[in-house]
Amino acid sequence: MSYYFDLPRKHGYVTRMITPENPTGAPGGGCRLEPKDSPFGNAARNLGKGWKVHPFIGLKAGETVTLMDVDGPGVITYFWIGTNHNYRSELVLRMYWDEEETPSVECPMGAFFAMGHDFVRHPVTSAMVTVAPEAGLGCYWPMPFRHHAKVTLENQSIHDVHIIAYKFVYDLKPVSEEDTYFHAQYRRTLTSAEHPEHVILDNVTGEGCYVGTYLAWNPFSTGWWGEGEVKFYMDGDTEYPTIADTGTEDYFGGAWNYGATGQLPPRNMLDEQVRVFPQKEEEAYNAPFCGVPLALTQNPNGPRKFSMYRWHVNDAIAFLHDLKVTVQSLGWLPDGQYRPSVDDIASVAYWYQAEPHAAFPVLPPKEARWDR
Repeated sequence: MSYYFDLPRKHGYVTRMITPENPTGAPGGGCRLEPKDSPFGNAARNLGKGWKVHPFIGLKAGETVTLMDVDGPGVITYFWIGTNHNYRSELVLRMYWDEEETPSVECPMGAFFAMGHDFVRHPVTSAMVTVAPEAGLGCYWPMPFRHHAKVTLENQSIHDVHIIAYKFVYDLKPVSEEDTYFHAQYRRTLTSAEHPEHVILDNVTGEGCYVGTYLAWNPFSTGWWGEGEVKFYMDGDTEYPTIADTGTEDYFGGAWNYGATGQLPPRNMLDEQVRVFPQKEEEAYNAPFCGVPLALTQNPNGPRKFSMYRWHVNDAIAFLHDLKVTVQSLGWLPDGQYRPSVDDIASVAYWYQAEPHAAFPVLPPKEARWDR
């Protein structure tokens, strides 16, 4: 796939953009409404046609709107959306490629953009997803389609959403036979001491590559929580994985408890370091392909909250037949043993694969997606 940093190869095709001002992306199709014909046109009443008459839409409670519906072949190169709705877990984003009946992307809108906590907004500064500074949601994953692309947004809230602004930038260009389709899937688990594991992705069949993980993690235990390993079971693996990372903070590019100290570490490993370094809490950071943009260790509205992303852009994990991805929830006991933890973990898995894709699990209802 050659869409990332593809600038020198831009020739022989055209770029289009869909917005509320040009909902079809048609040539010369933008800014055609009169102010009186748009429910949002009053601000342009003295300017007239062509002057920011219809820059956003509304979405009634329980309604689903189609944001993009175009024929291919082509590639979506940029997707941006902003809304004044506070609870983004109530807005469900779905994407369909080549007129498939079930979506290849089905995800609460906030979690898709690496901001899975409704009650805590925060910026995300990464190569593939941005939140700037807390309301402008941008996505740079390339999304090829051969015949057709359709993107919808469902409002599962009991309240109307008054402002949704959006844009899709896409190139009308041939798509190689070797190119696969973008997928994203949401899951959520309350782990237990008996089974301290969250399944990030499962039941993927066919050939493809895994390209990203987002986790919204609420640890319910005291002390450090991120010792669990991220595991990739692929191409016939059963009990044991082919790829096993060395710890949660390691997988997301950090180390040593994301900078936290003094949280009951194992006596036989870290006593000396705790004595040398002052006690402090986990630190947030953003980098192009990994980050912890939220490290809320003191939270009056519930448990501590952590938001983590890892984009496998230069190190995509390729598979030939099947894939399952998991993460363990482990902390420390004072005697130096791992402690299976009770944690609230929501995830979004991002991958490319040839169609058809296996059925997704039923998306949890909005009540099960609200931030604890």
